[in-house]
Amino acid sequence: MSGMQQTVRVRTRERLEVIDLTPQVSEVVKASAVEEGLCTVFVRHATAAIVINENADRGFRLDLVNALAKLFPEGVWEHDRIDDNGAAHLKAAVLGPSEMIPVRGARLLLGTWQGIALVECDGPREREVIVDVRG
Repeated sequence: MSGMQQTVRVRTRERLEVIDLTPQVSEVVKASAVEEGLCTVFVRHATAAIVINENADRGFRLDLVNALAKLFPEGVWEHDRIDDNGAAHLKAAVLGPSEMIPVRGARLLLGTWQGIALVECDGPREREVIVDVRG
């Protein structure tokens, strides 16, 4: 089995934002030289998530941020008594910490409009994203 693992560090700027990771993940996959396998993208934080979705229209990122804000309003959760970030934990839990993408020819097999994104739910912060490619 061949492969590689790399940590990508991302500095977020907003409390809630969506950041395209596709170029960074693609570079790790290319460098791995894995001809056929899987790429796992995992964020090591409880208040951030990884998603695959629309990547060509920046409006989707704004839609996602607005939908999350409406679904999980700030300041009404039990966890707010501890860290005042209960909404961030819920947003990240619903979206999930990881995605897995097939790899062929050292390239991600994403659909035409798909991209990989970090969803920051409790920023600004520095986030660590693990990119693991296995063949």
